[in-house]
Amino acid sequence: MSRSNKGPPEKKGYLVYAIVRRLIVLMFCIALIGGAVLFAANTSPNKSLLGYRYYTVITPSMEPNYNVGDLVFVKVGGVRSIEVGDVITFDPSSDGKAYLTHRVTQKLSDYQNTGVTCFKTKGDANNTEDSFLVDEDRVIGKVTFRIPKLGYFIRFVQLRWYYILALAVMLGIALKLLKMYFSAADEETQDTAEHTQANDPKIIEKE
Repeated sequence: MSRSNKGPPEKKGYLVYAIVRRLIVLMFCIALIGGAVLFAANTSPNKSLLGYRYYTVITPSMEPNYNVGDLVFVKVGGVRSIEVGDVITFDPSSDGKAYLTHRVTQKLSDYQNTGVTCFKTKGDANNTEDSFLVDEDRVIGKVTFRIPKLGYFIRFVQLRWYYILALAVMLGIALKLLKMYFSAADEETQDTAEHTQANDPKIIEKE
C-alpha cells in the first residue's frame, strides 16, 4: 500500500510566496533599522551607505515638494554636477550638527576668482533666498528621491534605538513560539487524517 504526503501545488506555491515575502520585508526592516542605528552612532558627514546618506525633513521650508517627516536620500559628492534647480543638502554652519535641504537658485563657479564653487539657495516655501552663500565644502550632495513620512520612523529609531532592539528580540521570540505552535497543530491534523484514512473501509488501494 502506498501513500503520498505531497500537498496541492497551489498550497505549496502560496507557501513559497509567503516565505519570500516575509524575507523581503524582514531584510528591508533590518536595513532600515541598521542604517538608522549606524547614522545615530556616528554624526560624521563623511559616512555614507553605498554612496548615499538619508535625512529626515524636520521643517516645512520645502513644502509642498518635501514635507515634514519625509525621508530624503542624498547622493554624496558630485558638487560639480549640481545645477540650478537641483535640491541639495548642506551644512549651513560648517559644524556638522544641523543640515538644510534647499533648492539651488544660483551657481557661482570660481567665486571671486577663488576657484571655489558656491551656491545660492532657497526653500520652496520661503519668500526669499537664503541670506548666505553655500561653498562646495559644505555641500553634502544632491537629493535624488524621497519616501514620504518614513523619516518619522527613522528618527525614532535614531533617538530610541534601544527600544527597537528590545522589540525586535521580543518579536523574534514571539514568531518562533507561533511557528512551533502551528507546526505542532499541523502535525496533529495530519496524524488524525492518516488515522481516519487507515480505518475507513471504503478506501481500497490497488497495489
